[in-house]
Amino acid sequence: QVQLVESGGGLVQAGGSLRLSCAASGRTFSYYVYALGWFRQAPGKEREVVAAISKSGGSTNYADSVKGRFTISRDNAENTVYLQMNSLKPEDTAVYYCAAGRTVAASEVRRYDYWGQGTQVTVSS
Repeated sequence: QVQLVESGGGLVQAGGSLRLSCAASGRTFSYYVYALGWFRQAPGKEREVVAAISKSGGSTNYADSVKGRFTISRDNAENTVYLQMNSLKPEDTAVYYCAAGRTVAASEVRRYDYWGQGTQVTVSS
């Protein structure tokens, strides 16, 4: 059984910052073979990729809407992936999910096998 647990969400004013973390665990889970992604879903909208990172950390992929503001990173020794979010905007408000998949730093939801339960990020104007 693989578990992904997100933390770090909350309420922040526009222009502020948050850092999301996602810790992975599981008896047979080899963290280093998985690409990791952060996705978000706002009410009434489809789940969309925010950022993704390859299994080595050498390749990243960002949604155009967050480029230059968000940074994804991973610590394979700690089985953790991070999303540093700066210059937050009200339109960043959503539930943020981390995901793991045997893929490249892909943007498609269907390429990811394991998902966390999500953490709420709310940006006030």
